Amino acid sequence: MPLYHNDDQAMLKDSVAPFVAEQAPVSHLRKLRDSADATGFSRDLWAQFTEMGLPGMLVPEAHGGLGMGHIEAGIVLEEIGRNLTPSPFLSTSVGAVAALAKAGGTQAGRWLPAIAGGEAIVALAIDEGAKHRPDRIATTATRAGNGFRLDGKKSFVLHGHVADMSIVAAKTDGGITLFAVPRDAKGVTADPRRLVDSSLASHVTLDGVEVDADAVIGEVDAGGDILDALLAATRTGAAAEMVGVGQGAMDMTVTYLKERKQFGKLIGEFQGLQHRAAHLYGEMEVARATVMKAQELLDQGSDGAKLMVSVAKAKAGRAANLAVREGVQMHGGIGMTDEYDIGLYMKRDRALAEYMGDVHYHIDQVARMNGY
Repeated sequence: MPLYHNDDQAMLKDSVAPFVAEQAPVSHLRKLRDSADATGFSRDLWAQFTEMGLPGMLVPEAHGGLGMGHIEAGIVLEEIGRNLTPSPFLSTSVGAVAALAKAGGTQAGRWLPAIAGGEAIVALAIDEGAKHRPDRIATTATRAGNGFRLDGKKSFVLHGHVADMSIVAAKTDGGITLFAVPRDAKGVTADPRRLVDSSLASHVTLDGVEVDADAVIGEVDAGGDILDALLAATRTGAAAEMVGVGQGAMDMTVTYLKERKQFGKLIGEFQGLQHRAAHLYGEMEVARATVMKAQELLDQGSDGAKLMVSVAKAKAGRAANLAVREGVQMHGGIGMTDEYDIGLYMKRDRALAEYMGDVHYHIDQVARMNGY
């Protein structure tokens, strides 16, 4: 498949881009931030997402969704990133759906239709430390009666304080098992913290949480493949959102170069700034192509998807970081003020860079997968 959108995907972009720009621009983020909103996103906006069918994009048609792919979901995420739109789309409609669709069974039948209908928010409770290390899960699930008892702590759980259900990764006797844990389960506490980009992520404690056997997503001890599907989808989605963040920052900066005058000339006429802008444009295009390749391989179920997902997360991380740094620098002193939006792009980039593995983590993964 060529690394550009087909007609249907282009139509989707033409529909989603103006919708997000009009209904949830950067001023929407500012309003939530300045009002100290305790949810972390607008439920009214999420209802509008639902009216457009966006939460169910990756949900199979058999469960009430649209049955689209990661390329289509990436179109939505890029616009979310471009406008810094607070939304549970990445965790709920991408990560959770990937895990539930991969596993099938009782939990898929329960939660996938609810996600497609905009009735459920799902959090991903995977990490347990300051850095993304999914191979170091210490949370335990021990058999208790007809079910399991969960004990442990999870960190950086986006929307964990308001999610209707959290997908929890835990160690069982023979491996890793994923569990669907309702928000109101006894023994679950969520301590939400405001991140640098004003989003809310929680430290979640599981203290003797009892769930029945039906709470298992997939099979006991066989959650590794499901977790891999969740991680691949979420990392690629995060990379797509980072491309949007970088593009938004670059567009804002280029506009500023065309408007700001210094020494009687538009600063965009200075060759040094032109070279930097051209270099940034090239980096963003390479990042977008890399992300689209990862999406394509995921949609195909290719064995090469895992490698390309890490390449995409690393490349998007590098490009988006370059975009926000160049943006702040080319704006000059005003780029450091809250009055201008460019600083908000830098903050969102900082949060997304850490989510599901930073640049260094994924470069290491690429090296390992290539035998280094």
